Amino acid sequence: MAFIKNIATAAEDSELVLQYRKSGNVDLLGTLYSRYMDLVYGVCMKYLQDPEEAKDSVMLIFEELVTKLKKHEVGNFRGWLYQLARNHCLMRIRSDKRRPVNVDTDLVYLADDWHPDDALRKEALLTEMEYCLENLPAEQKTAVRLFYLEAKCYKAISEETGTEINKVRSFIQNGRRNLKICIEGQVMQKTK
Repeated sequence: MAFIKNIATAAEDSELVLQYRKSGNVDLLGTLYSRYMDLVYGVCMKYLQDPEEAKDSVMLIFEELVTKLKKHEVGNFRGWLYQLARNHCLMRIRSDKRRPVNVDTDLVYLADDWHPDDALRKEALLTEMEYCLENLPAEQKTAVRLFYLEAKCYKAISEETGTEINKVRSFIQNGRRNLKICIEGQVMQKTK
């Protein structure tokens, strides 16, 4: 029964997205967004760990939606919104140099407890990640940036780059693997 409800909700979401893209009516977007405000707030709390900052981000993400939803093809609104909220929070964390971050090649999140030396180490890992991303082969770099940083789906990346969806998927997988190998290699060099 829950499966059928999820399918119905996804279909309703897709219809609202389509109507919004055609009309630009922000009320339609508000109706759609209100379904997922708890999800967005939860994501913001997970990353920002501050109720006021999370509330501000919920509003800022809605403002981002007004323009981004017109530019991007969205197949699964809920998943796309989750990724948009996550990226928003990560960018906010990244821009706040005073906030400590713990970097993993798969996930960036706030550290619960930290030491100033940890903050320096984490900033160094972010720098390594940026370096390694820039040194990926062009197709992998483009696919990884579009997928992880701009929260685009395979189809949107395929259309934007003129690359088959299977190749896009491959570029993302290989890019992620090569990024991880490069970062680990950079860290190993510095520990020698």
